[in-house]
Amino acid sequence: MIEELEPMDVPMVFICPISLEPMHDPVTLCTGQTYERSNILKWFSLGHCTCPTTMQELWDDSMTPNKTLQQLIHSWFSQKYLAMKKRSEDVQGRVKEILENLNKIKGQARVQALKELRQVVQVHGTAKKTVVENGGIGLISSLLGPFTTHAVGCEVIGVLVNLNLDLNSMSDLLQPAKISLMVDILNEGSIETKINCTRLIGMLIEGTDFASQNVASLSLLVGLLRLVKDKKHPNGVVAGLNLLKTICSHEPVRNSFVNVGAVPQLVELIPGLNNECLELVLHILELLSSTPEGRLALKDCPSTIPNVVKLLMKASENCTQLALSILWSICKFAPEECASLAVDAGLAAKLLLVIQSGCNPVLKQRSAELLKLCSLNYTTTIFISKCKLTRTIQ
Repeated sequence: MIEELEPMDVPMVFICPISLEPMHDPVTLCTGQTYERSNILKWFSLGHCTCPTTMQELWDDSMTPNKTLQQLIHSWFSQKYLAMKKRSEDVQGRVKEILENLNKIKGQARVQALKELRQVVQVHGTAKKTVVENGGIGLISSLLGPFTTHAVGCEVIGVLVNLNLDLNSMSDLLQPAKISLMVDILNEGSIETKINCTRLIGMLIEGTDFASQNVASLSLLVGLLRLVKDKKHPNGVVAGLNLLKTICSHEPVRNSFVNVGAVPQLVELIPGLNNECLELVLHILELLSSTPEGRLALKDCPSTIPNVVKLLMKASENCTQLALSILWSICKFAPEECASLAVDAGLAAKLLLVIQSGCNPVLKQRSAELLKLCSLNYTTTIFISKCKLTRTIQ
């Protein structure tokens, strides 16, 4: 029960200052401070002769059981337990009632019932367990079909994304007709629905060979691109990028993603992203750079080299590694054109920073190789001049 309570719900006077957890056997020291007995004994066993809170020297090492506080704690938690137990029983009863009625009601009544179920499973672990134990997953999944309305579909997806789906349930939801419906809802729903659809599809395809299920449709890829470009909703950006990363890990999908114009759209996102999203975008772009079409799209996008060069030694070592891999792919693909652009964007100075840093030796080696590649079209003097480097650095 303590685990289910928010820390701020428990009165501070019940909290042990050492463990910051509710006390069971409170004892009071001569300084007037109260602690959980086992915690203060451990404090003393470490050789301390002070009060942990005030750091006063103890003039008396006795510990007085605080029976009044112990009774207050027991009484408070007993009342909370009874209230939580009643609420849990009420939730279980209501969830069972909704499940029993879902097949009997239609139209707006069904939408309202699903909406209530979605709201309750989002908050209560008891509700999730009740749905699973009463065959609710199969029942709710069966509501997704060719004649499912948009309103019902949105609520069904909102419920399912909050449940622990078993393999049979996931296999059922991976049917082409149901995936197609999810993609349609992703493209047409509210931002909350878009995020729910994205997360549910991610749950379904994780660790599966989804390409054969026609999951990675152009409509899905376009919908996810729209989602990750919506900077007003950071949760949607993260969810969309995570799913795109999963999808692009399957090689047959990469050319389709390039063909819908993904590369320039992702490259333009780079300057405004936080570190988490940066790594996801760079990971996707690195996957796309493994194909000739992806490398060509990266080369043809005028923002690729300047945006990626700026990330070297800026965000994280992982970002630097991904950025180097992308730059290596496109400079190797079109050295005469891209190497000079990279040098003009300040790549050489960045590479020297990597080489002189304490990062991974593999990164240093790749940086040295890329620096050599960039210098091939220049004499030493011109290269140093172009890079604004001194002969000392050379």
